[in-house]
This record gives sequence, C-alpha cells and structure tokens, in this order.
Amino acid sequence: MTILLQVRRIVVHAIKYYLPPAGLKTPPLSFATEADGFLFVSGIPGFMEDGTLEPNFAEQFHRVVSNIRDILRQAGCEFKDILKLTVFLTRPGDIEEMNRLYGPAFGPAPYPARTTLVVQALPTPEMLLEAECIVLLP
Repeated sequence: MTILLQVRRIVVHAIKYYLPPAGLKTPPLSFATEADGFLFVSGIPGFMEDGTLEPNFAEQFHRVVSNIRDILRQAGCEFKDILKLTVFLTRPGDIEEMNRLYGPAFGPAPYPARTTLVVQALPTPEMLLEAECIVLLP
C-alpha cells in the first residue's frame, strides 16, 4: 500500500527585511522579517548602541525591551501587537526578577503568550538574556 502525503505549498509574495544598523557587529541575520501580515523578530539581546552590555540583569532586560520597541516602531507596531514572546535566560535565578520587570515593561494586561527558557549559554558569555517575538502587523 502506498500512502501519498499531500503537502501545501505556500508562496510568499513579498518579504521585508529589517537589517541591523550599519557598523554594528552582528552575526549574519536580519533583526526582523515581515511577511503576510506578521513580523518575526530575531532573538534580541540587551546590547547598547556601542555594542556593549550592562553587567546586571535588570539593565540588560530594559535594553532588550528598548531594542525590541525600536524594531516594532520601524514596522509601525507596538507592544500590544505582540502575539508571542520567547525569552531566553542563562541563569535560573533571574526568572523571578524577569517576571517582576516583565509586567510593567509589556503591560498592562492582557500580555502576549510567552515562553521562558533557561539555556546553557547565549552567543556572548556576558549576555544574560535575549528575546524574540512574533507580531501581528496593524
């Protein structure tokens, strides 16, 4: 007996890319891509404009929020348009502080769907977190 698997082919007519600022040292990626009514934001760390990181979690968290806000604004979006947010932490002990900082940063409720993961490492040893999100374009 032969079973045929039917696969749907999806054609994306236009993809818009949001590139890192010129001169910023990044891996080969786009900060975000836009297609078919959605914005997909890459994992965004808490780097400052000069490429450095603050040494503490709270400052890195606030910078991640600021960096995501900047990308959303370029796409004409706001935090209320975020459908799903994924946060990557390198230290389990930061979960409580992240939850405390998260409410005021992404609120008021209702909040986007969220997954929080603790990972062994991020690309730079000083990175304590990064976040990625899927956004509904207005």
